[in-house]
Amino acid sequence: MAGSSASDWPPAAEARRAGPLIVAEDEALLDDLLRLCAAAGAVPEVAHTMPARRGAWERAPLVLVGDDCAGRLGKDAAAAQGEGVVLVGRDQEDPGIWRRAVELGARGVALLPENEAWLVDRIADAVEEGGRPALTVGVIGGRGGAGASTLACALAVGAARSERRTMLIDGDPLGGGLDVLFGGEKAEGLRWPAFADSRGRVAGQALEEALPELHALRLLSWDRGTCASVPPDAMRAVLGAARRRGGVVVVDLPRRLDDAAVEALGQLDMGLLVVPAELRAVVAAQRVASTVGMVLGDLRAVVRGPCGSGLDGEEIARLLGLPLAGELPGDPGLPAALAAGRPPGSDRGPLARFCAEFWGRLTVDGSGVSP
Repeated sequence: MAGSSASDWPPAAEARRAGPLIVAEDEALLDDLLRLCAAAGAVPEVAHTMPARRGAWERAPLVLVGDDCAGRLGKDAAAAQGEGVVLVGRDQEDPGIWRRAVELGARGVALLPENEAWLVDRIADAVEEGGRPALTVGVIGGRGGAGASTLACALAVGAARSERRTMLIDGDPLGGGLDVLFGGEKAEGLRWPAFADSRGRVAGQALEEALPELHALRLLSWDRGTCASVPPDAMRAVLGAARRRGGVVVVDLPRRLDDAAVEALGQLDMGLLVVPAELRAVVAAQRVASTVGMVLGDLRAVVRGPCGSGLDGEEIARLLGLPLAGELPGDPGLPAALAAGRPPGSDRGPLARFCAEFWGRLTVDGSGVSP
């Protein structure tokens, strides 16, 4: 069906958000509406007339009324003033459906099968709307081995530790998989190859439930298979679903930007360019910054110490023409933590302190993200 996700990862029905109310008697139409709700990741309530349960119509995020029931509901439905009502029919040649929609108090008309994609999006919007999109931060290395993946993991761990809903997305197909840094290679849940065919709209809660949960966050990682990229459409669909869940999304980005990485950059609120305090690293980072800056408006430098080149963080940020997001000292305890299966930022060392201070400084308002 056009407009829905083509991936085969059904969410756990018992944990999904409440879906729309369906009022229909035509069995074929009802089957179609149930199928479209499933594609949107929603579990509906079904009635054949005005629901007997008090307040069900008013509290439903969306009411889908079959045209076979519209005439019988009439003024009673309009008087209920639901949050949103869509009249669903099949006959393209029946001009009377628009009159019945007005009498019903419907805010829209969907004619199947032509409007299936629109209706899936409308259902998904209804069950997920209302919250602020996730604060989305991307991390990219100024040169190879800069420590971008380590910082991305630590930022996600720090956000989850502060009780934010957190999702970490591995955007670097050649990085070996971030689940390795979490000691979660065998953790149950889906990896990127399962989402490579995603198109259109992916349900945010379904995405969250499908991913491994490690250290109080959800992780979308690469596996050790042969899939080395995903189409930009898949990145757009998955990252859009992650953002709609709210909280925090951290994206680990590759230095060589493919089409999917460019798509991810377009959805970031902020990018962090990790630059070791070395002259050659600064020169390399200038090229990365100029490329990323063509897509991302808010790019900031994180300078990783120790500073052995005579350049401090402020000077390096000035040379790059970027604001300084912070200076990250070395963390001598990190190798031992990783060897023990503890992800970056999980111990109370310099890396964890940096991340806690970073999240503590950020505020989000209508104009963007401010330190």
